Amino acid sequence: MVITALNSVWVMFAATLVFFMEGGFALLEAGLVQSKNTVSIVMKVMADVTVGSLVFAVAGFGLMYGASHNGWFGFSGLFFHGHPLVVPHLPSPVLWFFEMAFAVAAVSIVSGAVSERMRFSAYVIYVIVGVLAYSISAHWVWNPDGWLHRLGMIDFAGSSVVHAFGGFSALAAAALVGPRAGRFSKNPTTFRPSNLPLAFVGTFILWFGWFGFNAGSTLSAFSPLIGTIAVNTMLSAAIGGLAAMLLTRLTSKTYDPTMVINGALSGLVAITAGCAAVSPAGALCIGTAAGFLVVVATALLNRLRVDDPVGAAPVHAFNGVLGTMAVGVFALHGGILYGGGARLLGVQTLGTLTISAWGFGVTALALGVMRRVGFLRVTPRDEFEGLDIRVHGHHAYHHFNPDAKDHLDPEGRVT
Repeated sequence: MVITALNSVWVMFAATLVFFMEGGFALLEAGLVQSKNTVSIVMKVMADVTVGSLVFAVAGFGLMYGASHNGWFGFSGLFFHGHPLVVPHLPSPVLWFFEMAFAVAAVSIVSGAVSERMRFSAYVIYVIVGVLAYSISAHWVWNPDGWLHRLGMIDFAGSSVVHAFGGFSALAAAALVGPRAGRFSKNPTTFRPSNLPLAFVGTFILWFGWFGFNAGSTLSAFSPLIGTIAVNTMLSAAIGGLAAMLLTRLTSKTYDPTMVINGALSGLVAITAGCAAVSPAGALCIGTAAGFLVVVATALLNRLRVDDPVGAAPVHAFNGVLGTMAVGVFALHGGILYGGGARLLGVQTLGTLTISAWGFGVTALALGVMRRVGFLRVTPRDEFEGLDIRVHGHHAYHHFNPDAKDHLDPEGRVT
């Protein structure tokens, strides 16, 4: 009885930290997009929470933690009926709340990648599809019946389950919705962040919440791994931000604040799979690689003309894969560096590539259909004047009142 009570308090506390990360997403993305689209991006995060949590309650939790006969998805626990997985000394409603926060975080990754040009109604449809798809692939790894779990895949808190899934969903979405008008033109438009200090506050909120994300995944207040997980999480994030800072200084002669932000977040993403399996030295190596990778991946997407205003894909997709595979190298039990052979690395690679392809494919299919029927992207007039006033009827800042109509022809085309 006492064990159940203490576990419940610990996991609920961790779950509230994870849920609070939605505030971090909102502030980070609001700070990185243009002023005329800040309300729009926060509304997308609100859709993640409101729509996503309900979808997870109706079907997601059952798909994820229900009993499975084939290792691919659950059959019980839909809308709290039946018998989902029972975690010893942890009530099912507590587990539901914790996992709901993870599901919402996974789909929130996409919001920034499609900011400033995706229809709000189309995004709501994506949230429904995304939560269901996430729940299925999470079943593969975190349900004892899941096929990747049975193979021995280690993804302690979700470098692949949450971040590679969400990151490759974001990559597919950004590619299908297309770049913002003028982003890659002959004389490209400069898109300025609305409020970088706000973006930094959002980053620190995400960083703060990540300790609940990783350490809370013990699902036990008595786990001896809680301290190790916290240390590894902190070290990887810190060195990731520093590595990105130094690399941008070498390549551009500036200390780029957006890359420092994304470097720290990349360190967090990369350590999430192995936070309970690697040493602090391993965490430093993983975070360093993540900080370098996000800079390279951002440049690669720009060369490919994929417009990702907040860097969701470089942070979550590329580093979700990196962090998952790194477990096969740095894990104290089974990693190549510790005499474990190549089997774990092979399982990790198979798992992360499968989940990444699943996230990319489901999102590409759903958004591809919407694009085909002309439902995916806002009109040129809406995009130029800003989605805040055109779609939501409010400006984020009372002093912001652009006279954009003077730059449109009578049919609403940008001139």
